[in-house]
Amino acid sequence: MTGRTALVILAEGAEEMEMVISTDVLRRGGVKVTVAGLDGPGAVKCSRDVVITPDKSLEDAVKDGPYDAVVLPGGGKGSQNLAASAAVGEVLKAHDSTGKLVTAICAGPTALLSHSIGKGKSLTSHPGVKDKLTSDYKYSEDRVVIDGNMITSRGPGTTFEFALAIVEALHGKEEKDKIVPPMLVKL
Repeated sequence: MTGRTALVILAEGAEEMEMVISTDVLRRGGVKVTVAGLDGPGAVKCSRDVVITPDKSLEDAVKDGPYDAVVLPGGGKGSQNLAASAAVGEVLKAHDSTGKLVTAICAGPTALLSHSIGKGKSLTSHPGVKDKLTSDYKYSEDRVVIDGNMITSRGPGTTFEFALAIVEALHGKEEKDKIVPPMLVKL
């Protein structure tokens, strides 16, 4: 198994389940994950008042890139913060232009829209932000949508499927299938 890497960008207001489950599943799948704080290395208050400390700041994490995948957790406020960040836009554009994985869940795809990533491709999102995306993307109600180098998903309840799709894209179906039984995930 090669040493694949992923950058999870953690912004204030992020949906903590999507952030934590994605990070955990990717690490179980042999992916070296860096959790980068959008606003620095300090603790981040998430959407349900859970406080998470990133591994480092996004600014420092970018110096270690590029990564094989970028992961954008959702959460209304978190996604707004990702969408408004020029630094996030630079990371996404750099990864997308080289065909590396760009992934987003829940309201996270709105950040893809704001940074003009993958327009015209198929994607999905939380139903609450669907209307923002339908004019620029081929919208799907599927739980996980893969279109080229872009993987999107719907929300907290689809996070295991989302993260497993990323593991499969980075390490193959065999690695993904190996980590499902010990987690007792029902797919």
